[in-house]
Order: sequence, then structure tokens, then C-alpha cells
Amino acid sequence: MPTVFKKDGFRFFFFCNDHTPIHVHVRKGDGEAVFEVESLVCLRESAGMGVKDLSRAEKLAIEQQDLIVKKWHEHFGR
Repeated sequence: MPTVFKKDGFRFFFFCNDHTPIHVHVRKGDGEAVFEVESLVCLRESAGMGVKDLSRAEKLAIEQQDLIVKKWHEHFGR
């Protein structure tokens, strides 16, 4: 599971066999969420992550959207 970046206790990562559309997984503690990032950053699913953490994770994904997309293309070559 390649890590894209870590910040404020959040870990943003891909699974090695991930699929399109471009998205990023994020974990903090026991919570996890998935954000699509190909055009607009959009929460796709979440489990065990509170509203405050989801909001912070979304803000981080927006701030780092270009990095996430770049790392996706570097890792998956698509």
C-alpha cells in the first residue's frame, strides 16, 4: 500500500491493485474514508471516521489533490 502523504495523524494511500477513477484512501485511528480526486474532491465512502476527521481529511485531500493525482500516475502508469 503506497503512502502518498501523512499529515495530522492521517495517512493517505493507494492499494497496489486500485482501479479508476482516481481516488485515495485515508486512515486515521480506526476510521477510513475514500475520496475521488480526478476532478473535484468527493467523499465516496467512509467507516468509523467522525465528521470532524472527515472534514479535515477532505480539506487535506483538496490541498494535496495535484500531488495525489501525480502519485497515482507515477504508481499506476495511467
